[in-house]
Amino acid sequence: MRDRRWSAIGLSAALAMALVGLGGCSDSTTGGTTDPGGGLSGSVTVEGSDTMVNLGQAWAEAFSEEHPNVMVSVKGGGSGNGIAALINGTIDFANASREMKSEEIQLAESKGIKPIETAVALDGITVVVNPSNGVSGLTLDQLGKIYRGEVANWKDVGGADKGIVLLGRDTSSGTYEYFKEEVVGKGAEHSKSMRNLPSNQAITEEVKGNDGAIGYIGIGYAEKAGAAVKLLSVDGVEPTAESVLSGEYPLSRELHMYSNGEPEGVLKAYIDWILSPAGQAIAEEQGFVNRG
Repeated sequence: MRDRRWSAIGLSAALAMALVGLGGCSDSTTGGTTDPGGGLSGSVTVEGSDTMVNLGQAWAEAFSEEHPNVMVSVKGGGSGNGIAALINGTIDFANASREMKSEEIQLAESKGIKPIETAVALDGITVVVNPSNGVSGLTLDQLGKIYRGEVANWKDVGGADKGIVLLGRDTSSGTYEYFKEEVVGKGAEHSKSMRNLPSNQAITEEVKGNDGAIGYIGIGYAEKAGAAVKLLSVDGVEPTAESVLSGEYPLSRELHMYSNGEPEGVLKAYIDWILSPAGQAIAEEQGFVNRG
């Protein structure tokens, strides 16, 4: 289901022509319209990934400033909830920090929904600990053992003789799903001692106040946290925009927006704008990585 929209990024002239070419089109989902003069009107509804919610809101505000007759609403709730809303036909775009599962695609198609995936930015899952923690890096193998509960004391991975406090995201989160597959392992289970927290911010606050804690958050949230948390290297690679873009950082991932079929009308204008230099600049401002 890979989308080839990335070829459009950076082609400002082509984007401008595309927007003009939308004249007279209408959007069957939202009733959005465009006119030969280049004006847009209508509404766009987005729901899903909590990792993407601040980014989505920043995109929505900037787009609406350029097109005041378009209302863009963005809600969080987790990737799974956003995908479910798309399947139920109640939103235009589902934000997801993971790919749709095969069973979700099958359910969507059974309801006449054709999910189309567009990669809109890159993210790196950063592993964070309290600044007082003496550990500066872990391997993927060590992380897996920690989150499966096979390693429960920091001294076993080069740290102090202190119990490890496991923090993870809630099960509706795309970040939870991604981390489980890439770190905990397919078919394996998290340690029963892990606390499931509802957001990146909740994990940040807990790590900040608990010198035995370990958690994982999006790179944008980690950068905003600053000195409140310590970022660990993974397999010797630091989580940076450069290592995420190159794919060298082991926990790099794409962020997606899913639509029902190829976007048309105001929906196409919105997704094209997100992939434009203007939209990608906002992704960078929010701490994510521009693939353009």
